[in-house]
Amino acid sequence: MSAASRMPAPLRPTRDPQVTLDDLLEVVLNKGAVLHLDLIIAVADIPLIGVNLRAAIAGMETMLEYGLLQQWDADTRAWAERATAATPELEEDERVVLRSFGGHYGESGLSAVWRPGTLFLTDRRILVYRREPREVLWEARLEDVEATRLQSERTVGGEDRLRVRVELTGGDGALLSAANPEEFDESLRRLAPHVRSREPRPPAADDEGPEFEGHMWYHEPRRGGALWRGGRARLENGRLTWKSPTDARPAVTLDTGRIRDVRLEPGTTPTNGLDRLVVDAAGEHLVLATAEGPRWARLLDPSARTAAGKELHGHHR
Repeated sequence: MSAASRMPAPLRPTRDPQVTLDDLLEVVLNKGAVLHLDLIIAVADIPLIGVNLRAAIAGMETMLEYGLLQQWDADTRAWAERATAATPELEEDERVVLRSFGGHYGESGLSAVWRPGTLFLTDRRILVYRREPREVLWEARLEDVEATRLQSERTVGGEDRLRVRVELTGGDGALLSAANPEEFDESLRRLAPHVRSREPRPPAADDEGPEFEGHMWYHEPRRGGALWRGGRARLENGRLTWKSPTDARPAVTLDTGRIRDVRLEPGTTPTNGLDRLVVDAAGEHLVLATAEGPRWARLLDPSARTAAGKELHGHHR
């Protein structure tokens, strides 16, 4: 078959006064149409502007078939691939070992929310990457990872989901989600044998209540100055949360394993008869007020919780 015989038939003009709009659209999309237009714009019968227009209108497949707009199509496809790229910029010779749907829980300040993205484990880093807009939500070098722990978290819908707590040298860290947390944890340990594994934290039994809960005031940081807000604090499954009745989500969500110091100190409180409770954690400083300050201080004290955990571990042996 010759090259000429493979070429599509040329577009030919037709004239049919009975044609409908549907027929016209079918022709435009399937075959195409050529417009040859002479337009004169006049004011008070005086011609001012003349327009001579020749245009080809057709579906993209027809345009490309006749060799039109090919460069535009190639440039557009390349732009779309770059805009929707799901892989972050990697270092030279960096290799992706595992990639899955995941997320990072922002626990500092007022942005205590899950930020979804793609979880990447490379031979050098852990990172959570968001495709649109393109942003690395969190990352850490493997040599800076000290330990990991699989822990269960109860979602807003009441389901228990397994998360990965990553602890870094210096006390910082992050709570990450992954499509398969166990696979991520095992892959990380193979890449970085120095990473220790903390004991998994099981979910609280359905018939068990929280360790402790009660009314508490939170000195919430705001742009115009901190403001005391009343709400309810809850210590459950190794996590301290505080939520106002008017909030849809807890304003405070703190893993007790990140707490470095808990103390009662003098200072202002919203009302008389309250204890001012200060909690220092990795990357976070909380000021609270409660009528049961000593009890909360004992429950949140990191040294007391560590001793209780060792005692409990000894009983299980």
